[in-house]
Amino acid sequence: MRRLGALTLLLLLLGPASGCGGGGGRDDGRLHVVATTGQVGELARLVGGDLVRVTVLMGPGVDPHLYKATFGDVERLRSADLVAVSGLHLEAKMGEVLTRVGEHLPSVAVAEAVPPARLLAPPGSDGAHDPHVWFDVALWSLAGDALRDALIRVDPEHAAAYRANADAARAELAALDVWCRDTLATIPPAQRVLITAHDAFAYLGHAYGLEVRGLQGISTATEAGTGDVQGLAAFIAERRIPAIFVETSVSRRAIDAVRAAVRARGFDVALGGTLFSDALGDPGTPAGTYEGTVRHNVRTIAEALGGKAAP
Repeated sequence: MRRLGALTLLLLLLGPASGCGGGGGRDDGRLHVVATTGQVGELARLVGGDLVRVTVLMGPGVDPHLYKATFGDVERLRSADLVAVSGLHLEAKMGEVLTRVGEHLPSVAVAEAVPPARLLAPPGSDGAHDPHVWFDVALWSLAGDALRDALIRVDPEHAAAYRANADAARAELAALDVWCRDTLATIPPAQRVLITAHDAFAYLGHAYGLEVRGLQGISTATEAGTGDVQGLAAFIAERRIPAIFVETSVSRRAIDAVRAAVRARGFDVALGGTLFSDALGDPGTPAGTYEGTVRHNVRTIAEALGGKAAP
């Protein structure tokens, strides 16, 4: 079987390769950075530039909340010079493996560099922070700083280059942040409600002034029940929300059930489009980069809710 139990993975990680500091990228003169998600991998490429080779474990359409490491993932992790994870329990099913990796290899959890006061903790989460930090572009630049510092610790000889790359990335993200704000501000006030399959967009709503409702919680591990569907349908019908959205990494069945429940209440809510939530798009496409997914999401949301994309 390709997927292994956590105990087997831990035994593998405790083997000789895990204690040697990785070094899988040094043959071509570059550091080998292994990132869990596409968002983190993209950040590693921006900050590392030509000095790093990046391997991403979770590809397009993969749900990081449910992802379990494979034998191949273990081998990639064992060869890393630096392991970069998002953190805040986003990679929940890999938690034990990643903890063990951190005991043997240089690692960084980039989202955990955000000051706790700026993190969101949804009601009923018992204080656990929402891990979807990348939807607030300004906060994600802090994750870039954490990755910069981690690369410098592993490769101090190129500290100046990593700092320059991080400064350039921060400037790009600042411009993207302004564009997001300007675009979402065009949505009429009464229609500034974003409804998706799971509650991944709270940071986007908090940063850019949208009310956000997710059918499921911040993790997709718990499925929505009939009561959740009916409650959300009643909210949509009462508020006359023009559109709701599906996500690339979450089944659309629940959203289809919500739309049917809304129609049963005498109102027809449109499908506003597909959003990238927990994963980037296919490599080589506009949505294959972090900036591309952000622009796609913001443009899709704005146009479906009555706004328009800023120039």
